[in-house]
Amino acid sequence: MAEYPPLTADEVNVLREIGQRWGSAFRDRRPRQTELPLDPTLGRYPPTPTPTRFGRLAPIEMFRAEKPDELVATVRAGIPESRLGRALARVRRVVLGPPLTSAALLYERMRKLVALPVLSSDLLSSVAYGPEAMLTILALAGSSALGLSLPIAAALVVLMIVVGLSYRQTIPAYPHGAGSYIVASDNLGRRSGLAAAAGLMMDYILTVSVSVSAGIHAVTSALPALTPLTVPLGLLMIAVLLAGNLRGVRAAGTIFAAPTYLFLGAMVLLLGVGLAQVAGRGFTPTPPPPVPAVEGLSLLLVLRAFSSGATSMTGIEAVSNAVPAFRAPEWRNARTTLTWMVSLLIVMFAGLMVLIHLDGVVPRPEETVLSQLAHRTFPTGPWYVIIQAATALILLFAANTAYNDFPRLLFFMARDGYAPRRFLHMGDRLAFSNGIIALSVGAGLIFFAFGGKTQSLIPLFAVGVFLAFSLSQAGMVVHWRRVRGRHWRRRQAVNGVGSLLCALVMLTAAITKFAAGAWVVVIVVPAIILLALGIRRHYNTVERALRLHPPATTARKRLVPTPAQPANGATGNAATQETEESPQEVRHLVVVPVARFDLAALRALAYAASLGSTAFAVHISPDEEEADRFREQWENWGDHLRLEIIVSPYRAIIPPLAHYFATLHTLRPDISLTVVLPEIVIRHRWHELLHSRTPQRLRRALRHLPGIVITSVPIHLSE
Repeated sequence: MAEYPPLTADEVNVLREIGQRWGSAFRDRRPRQTELPLDPTLGRYPPTPTPTRFGRLAPIEMFRAEKPDELVATVRAGIPESRLGRALARVRRVVLGPPLTSAALLYERMRKLVALPVLSSDLLSSVAYGPEAMLTILALAGSSALGLSLPIAAALVVLMIVVGLSYRQTIPAYPHGAGSYIVASDNLGRRSGLAAAAGLMMDYILTVSVSVSAGIHAVTSALPALTPLTVPLGLLMIAVLLAGNLRGVRAAGTIFAAPTYLFLGAMVLLLGVGLAQVAGRGFTPTPPPPVPAVEGLSLLLVLRAFSSGATSMTGIEAVSNAVPAFRAPEWRNARTTLTWMVSLLIVMFAGLMVLIHLDGVVPRPEETVLSQLAHRTFPTGPWYVIIQAATALILLFAANTAYNDFPRLLFFMARDGYAPRRFLHMGDRLAFSNGIIALSVGAGLIFFAFGGKTQSLIPLFAVGVFLAFSLSQAGMVVHWRRVRGRHWRRRQAVNGVGSLLCALVMLTAAITKFAAGAWVVVIVVPAIILLALGIRRHYNTVERALRLHPPATTARKRLVPTPAQPANGATGNAATQETEESPQEVRHLVVVPVARFDLAALRALAYAASLGSTAFAVHISPDEEEADRFREQWENWGDHLRLEIIVSPYRAIIPPLAHYFATLHTLRPDISLTVVLPEIVIRHRWHELLHSRTPQRLRRALRHLPGIVITSVPIHLSE
């Protein structure tokens, strides 16, 4: 798992060497189960402790023993002990549903019929504004220039086919995730990968804000009385998208599938009836109304129209980023879904462009092109309203594609150390909750700042997304040259053509729309790259500080630690009198929470063992696989202390540990439980955002429990 990376082979060898040194130190004294004053598996005592303050907070039934030396935390163990925490947990369960175990991840994956609407809403909804954006540019040169719409549309169809084929090749080549960031990083270098990631991050945030803005505009056009409520309605819609996606991939797919399929049905109806009507008159084009020219027809104007029409392709990369979210075989199902998406896009885009040309429709500020087509095709009856409602819904829910890909992109970046590691964590419903929340906050701020009128941000779409497309395809050119294989030259040629065409669209959009807002990309993309590199430097510092070293160099003073003072924040009650005044009155039991074998963990274990009291370690595992892996590492080290593993299938860390320590104290209130916490001490305040701060959170959770002493063993970072 990304949150619990395994030790390398060299680290395992170093761990064995360090364990041999521990063996010599413990030759005469090896604290084992027989020396512990209580059973850490909670198995030798009645299932319910004596009713006390702790009996209410931490009943033993919060854990169940399924293996020797291993406990499994139940769902109740993940509930905070404070009154406010319990209330918020109840609200969260009502809104998001009950938590899912890590074993349910397989069932949260998407089948193709669910993945199609979830991942294609952004791509397919773009036909509602892409053709109109292209015609709006051509109309600047007058009615005569509108005849170029079909050749330009044909070129765009070729671009769609080439890019679709390129990504069809990319998915099986990268079956664990074929997004632009991964492909560009693997083949062109980390900075190229970060540039692609920056472009995609901008695209995803703009997708949410602009899609919601367009959907709300469609609603207020039909109901003008709601216009003053544009911003509140938009923020409410973002909140709905946030809650829906926090419920998990499968639940979100169930919620958001209907609007996509409704829109597909509406487009099939519109194209089928419209083309049948045109065929009835012998496919004779209707002359468009006269449009005055405001500028001359030029190559630059044609390129602008081409790049504007290319916005119909935003979202085509969604499947490649979400390959791990598919059911097995992941890459094959993802590739099939991508084929469906691109095929539907081409059919709808080409059909609409042909119908627009034959019906002589031109853009009008008071009515969209799609609305004009629907009016002409269905002058009476309910079908016009149905088509408009389906369009409004797909525009509103097109943002859902970004909610699937943006958190996953942050996950990949965090896995490589270029984003805060909190984006690796899955929430209660097996969704990347932190990434989903970050996307909602960013989109909400943009929507609020622009008053719900985000049309000025549309020029950024083509620049950011085609930057990622071009880097991804260029990376695949290098990939095929490196790995070769069957038909590698043909595949390289396909990706090469795709890269050149995407780069052409990107440069055209950047040049022609620079003054309209594309200049922002010049600032934001380098800023994101610099921020990501700064985050990586910090994590490199942490890795160097915590790396295991051979025994000969372990004692080397690489850091400057300061003595840690035991923190006893406990308060007495009727059950436990904290009146010990001499060493003879104090009975110690030392517990060391260990997340991973590194220098911080070994220093904490060494400190605990040096106290001369009985001690054992406790480890929280999200699943059985990680528990078995850590137990093997513990045995490689030498098994010098008793190890207790708590499996937390709901991935909670702090509440299960706090309940476990409280339960230990309830069993033997006469014992002082000393919790030794390994802790990283950072120099810069902003680095706190890059860490989960688990020791601090656990300290706060244990501070008010009597009989528990909390000791920190710090590792000070030198930079």
